[in-house]
Amino acid sequence: MADHAPGGKGLRAALSVLDGPPRFLLLCSFLIPLGSFMVLPFMSVFLHERLGMGLGTVGVVLAGASLVQFSGGIVGGALADRFGLRRTMLWALTIRTAGFAGLLLALRWPLLSVGALILTCCGAALYLPANKAYLVHGVDDEHRPAFLSAGNAALNAGMAVGPLIAGPFVLSSPGWLFVAVTALFVLVTAGHTRLPDAGGERGPGPEAGGRSLLSGVAALPFAANALAFYLYFHFQHFLAVYAVERASSAFYSLVLLLCFTLVIVVQPLASGLIRRMPYATALALGFTGLAAGMAVLSAGTRPALLAGGTLITLGDIVLFLKNDLEALRRSPRSDAVVFGQQRLAAGLGACAGGVLGGQLYGLTEHAGDAGWFWLLAAVQCLVLPAVLPAFRDRTPHSHPHETPTPIRTTKEH
Repeated sequence: MADHAPGGKGLRAALSVLDGPPRFLLLCSFLIPLGSFMVLPFMSVFLHERLGMGLGTVGVVLAGASLVQFSGGIVGGALADRFGLRRTMLWALTIRTAGFAGLLLALRWPLLSVGALILTCCGAALYLPANKAYLVHGVDDEHRPAFLSAGNAALNAGMAVGPLIAGPFVLSSPGWLFVAVTALFVLVTAGHTRLPDAGGERGPGPEAGGRSLLSGVAALPFAANALAFYLYFHFQHFLAVYAVERASSAFYSLVLLLCFTLVIVVQPLASGLIRRMPYATALALGFTGLAAGMAVLSAGTRPALLAGGTLITLGDIVLFLKNDLEALRRSPRSDAVVFGQQRLAAGLGACAGGVLGGQLYGLTEHAGDAGWFWLLAAVQCLVLPAVLPAFRDRTPHSHPHETPTPIRTTKEH
């Protein structure tokens, strides 16, 4: 891809050389969240209304599951580093398939629902680092943003379509829904058995087993990712209650659809520009976008909800992709471990955003104006990034893939 062509032509040129295995993984990057989001967004309703759990218990269960799904990625990265990308993806999908089958059994034995949900989250934690590492294996630094952003676009497309398909059935016919999702994961798992091992993968060896999970972590991208997810989850967790009160649940769904669409369309087209952008510039633009979006949301009108969601999503498009690219560039560890470390940062940030954001939202709502929640969040978006320079690496690492290698073609497999 020419350095001057970050848009559609450059993206198509980068992806046109993809052979069967990465094309299959991109398809799975759509199918897996499609199946998952046919179930997971409705778990609070399912656990409370169908299985009779109290809302307090439901909140604890979902918070724990989210922490496992994000932060467990560091274990997934380490396993992929030690045992191989393909094998780790197969283990992860087997665990996740068992989790969705467990939700079907929970219709008869409700206590199984918590364990089944945790299993699905463990499978997600193990799968994503290996999936991303396989997708960019053997790809030079110039083309990695296009591949990663294409995977992100497929993931967000699945997340957007899944709830639309499952919404009418989650309470009326959950059994058939769980059967369909379990069958989908069986097929996806079977497809992964036909993937070749990633050429040139490092064998397990003593080094892979003896290094700390956080050894070689790129401190600044790790901290920036944790902060970005902390701020984003103010939006993720609390927009629903804020928007539904001021508009409607249907309008809230429209805001979410707009956000998903922006990621699907904009991030792949902007991936080349984001790659070339200086890291300090990307951080400044990303956090400024978050701050502007949070401030706009405080107005509480329907146009403000749409505009605020747009600004926040554009800020995250820059932050999430650039943080991953910088972590890959700066860390000496394998791609899978780097992605796992970044998932840990995301999990810590998301958990803090839910806990601290919930307290802050409760205080502002009790004071009679939840709009202040978004203004205070906007202030955090401007103030907290000032601490990031303290995490700057004294002696930046050189990643083993920093020297460009030939892009994958069909001949490699």
